Amino acid sequence: MTMKNKTFRLMVLVVLGLMLQGCIPKLAVKKEDTRLPDTFEPGVSEAANSADVKWKDFFDDSALLGLLDIAVANNKEINIMMQRISIAQNEIQARRGEYLPFVKFRVGAGGDKIGEFTRQGAIEEHLPLAGHAFPTFLGDFRFELFSTWELDVWKKLRNAKQVAVLEYMASEEGKNFLVTNLVAEVAHSYYELLALDNHLENLEQNIRIQQNALEMVRQLLLYARATALGVRRYEAEVAKNKSNIYKLKQDITVVENRINVLLGRTSQPIQRASSGFMEQNPKVLMTGIPSQLLQNRPDIKQAELELSAAELNIKVARANFYPAFSINAGIGFEAFALKYLINTPESLAAAVTKEIVTPLVNRNAIEAEYKNANAKQIQAAFEYEQSIIKAYAEVVNQISNIDNLNKSYQMKTSQVEALVQSIDVASQLFKSARADYLDVLLAQRDTLDAKQDLIETQQKKFDAMVDLYKSLGGGWQ
Repeated sequence: MTMKNKTFRLMVLVVLGLMLQGCIPKLAVKKEDTRLPDTFEPGVSEAANSADVKWKDFFDDSALLGLLDIAVANNKEINIMMQRISIAQNEIQARRGEYLPFVKFRVGAGGDKIGEFTRQGAIEEHLPLAGHAFPTFLGDFRFELFSTWELDVWKKLRNAKQVAVLEYMASEEGKNFLVTNLVAEVAHSYYELLALDNHLENLEQNIRIQQNALEMVRQLLLYARATALGVRRYEAEVAKNKSNIYKLKQDITVVENRINVLLGRTSQPIQRASSGFMEQNPKVLMTGIPSQLLQNRPDIKQAELELSAAELNIKVARANFYPAFSINAGIGFEAFALKYLINTPESLAAAVTKEIVTPLVNRNAIEAEYKNANAKQIQAAFEYEQSIIKAYAEVVNQISNIDNLNKSYQMKTSQVEALVQSIDVASQLFKSARADYLDVLLAQRDTLDAKQDLIETQQKKFDAMVDLYKSLGGGWQ
């Protein structure tokens, strides 16, 4: 064994000894421990899951499907997210290249003049060079291939590459979750637009009824069977409802523009099918079992991937405490004059070096990075648990919401039917002077309010359907 090899091995042993004696902080890694119940409702277990249905097959309204097609393709936030995914994909390529050898080509030229009254200058002054004096201005010309390679002994670089892969996959799930929210938001706005159209139609219908009643009261005033007070009260009620028309039209404009923004385009009318909205019934969804949320919800899968990346980042940060091994090599030609540059073997130059670098003193930055990596892992574990708990609660809330809305809708339907009949009864009694004009006016007002509530409840039923579909993890496929 040569002296050089003995020295190198001794250096390795010394460095490894110092490393093993060094104090690496002992930090605990948090494991996810949230467990979901077996079912969403006691005694109810369904194998089928509506989250598996693609949004193009889930919605039946062709106008809504057309809007969703445009939104998914043209939404600005989706396109921004796609660029983030591209950045994450490029990061994988960059990390993969770090643990492979780097080979580069270098060309250089320069020169210098050494003072005569220096040790090197004095030597050069009396150094013969092939029968000639040493040049006063000494050139330096070279071209070479050189390589650097950090040996990934502790898998630091490979783990860093795997972190980039996990972060890329997480960004993909983040995009899916963004699509889910986009589909739900467009659907919510669309159903709100249908409800506003029905509110407007209902209000206009009520105004026509009140105008007929107003004409009737005016005629009765001519025969002294009604008072001017009744006429004025009816006129005020009609004027109030007519002013509400403009408020509804403004609300419709706002919702249309909200949809246009989601579709990534400037303001324009939204094509929709408002007629028959009150006769439609939202779909009945199959909820499956809670454990399916882990596979269907993009936000849960994103949190899981981010947790895995955070765990690997701890290993990457820990590897900074260990020695770094690298090999540097180069071969090329070097001469003080261009005419000698490619002379072989005289101008041929080569070098090989091995390096071991390890932190010994002042490791504060490394320790801080290691502790930060551990804290981020614990944070990611809590975020993963939170996403699971939140997803389960969202599904349970919407199951209960749909049930209560259906019951409420039935009661409100009965209320509207009774109030519509009360208008006819009050009108007949008023004509026969057995009821006051206020009875008719209040019956009309109560009916209008009840119909408005019924329309709002219908909208909430469709909103609950969309929210349950989103909560189960549907809408991104």
